Amino acid sequence: MVNKQHNSPTAALEGLVRDGMTIAVGGFGLCGIPEQLIMALRDSGVKELTVVSNNAGVDDWGLGLLLQTRQIRKMVSSYVGENAEFERQYMAGELEVEFAPQGTLAERMRAGGAGIPGFYTKTGVGTMVAEGKEVREFDGETYVLERGIVADLALVKAHTADKAGNLVYRKTARNFNPMCATSGRVCVAEVERVVEIGELDAEHIHTPSIFVDRFVQTESEKRIEQRTVTQKEAVR
Repeated sequence: MVNKQHNSPTAALEGLVRDGMTIAVGGFGLCGIPEQLIMALRDSGVKELTVVSNNAGVDDWGLGLLLQTRQIRKMVSSYVGENAEFERQYMAGELEVEFAPQGTLAERMRAGGAGIPGFYTKTGVGTMVAEGKEVREFDGETYVLERGIVADLALVKAHTADKAGNLVYRKTARNFNPMCATSGRVCVAEVERVVEIGELDAEHIHTPSIFVDRFVQTESEKRIEQRTVTQKEAVR
């Protein structure tokens, strides 16, 4: 059996990254992001990247780190409101942005991973989302054609992997990660636990090992994107 486990995020990305590639990144806000792989990607120095992700992290964490170093040329996202540097680069014309409704973005990645080149959806019809795209009618309703996304590389975060590379995500940290994993021609996973083959219940595996090329065990920092406290706690 091929050994898919690597001893560091840098080693897990070795030989896979290059300038100008398209990278799909899992996560929602700061939940379920492959934080250590993102830092290794930053340290690799690759640039002119197209990044497909629900959002761009925050200014000093997640994909925000790649915006700080100007390594991202284009973002394909659905929500970007937590990142001031993203806003600055976009408004200055330094960053290309392709907005996609959240469900549409998830389905575009799922479709790409399933070998489906495109699909029709009602979401976005009559808005700027549909500009320049094919529009058709089905049963009297208008739909817009969206293309499936196939990335050169997918980076995901899971809670547990077995030594074959089967992945299990934890609760809401699953979010975009399963679709992201299948959308990449190559997939690298960052995990918190590694167990022996056979320890995972086959019925509970979220991403089968066939989709995972490499994985690395890391210790997560798990930052909170927006901390909300009660008035009593604030007084303290």
